[in-house]
Amino acid sequence: MKNLMFLAFIFICFSSQAQTKNPKQLVIDFFEAFHEQDTVKLKTFATQSLQLKSVSMNVEGKTTISTSAYPEFVKSIASIPKHVKFEEKIHEYRIEENGLLATVATPYTFFYNGEKSHCGTNVFNLVKLDGNWKILFLMDSRSKQACD
Repeated sequence: MKNLMFLAFIFICFSSQAQTKNPKQLVIDFFEAFHEQDTVKLKTFATQSLQLKSVSMNVEGKTTISTSAYPEFVKSIASIPKHVKFEEKIHEYRIEENGLLATVATPYTFFYNGEKSHCGTNVFNLVKLDGNWKILFLMDSRSKQACD
């Protein structure tokens, strides 16, 4: 009986590991950790050189691009007070995979304390390192208009 339970445990471990070895599952896991504010898990999804880019329009209507390092992003997620409710609702996953590289685009709407804050699209560029997908580059667009 112990052997059977041990084999079942090993099967479950390998099954869950296999699910995270595809680009879509990595992004799903990323957002799960994001919503849980699990900074330990968030750190495991990225390459060391990952930077984030955000594209938006300023009040003059000009396109702006901001850049932040991934550790800054992780710290900002950890600093959100527990009483604040936030959700990035993903509408779909558009996936292009080709060997060692993949792109996952996720149109989204962001809610802050139940109110629609903004919308846009995330673009994850992934690389396969040692058989595991990691985020190499992450860019998002943000708009307060055209969210419907």
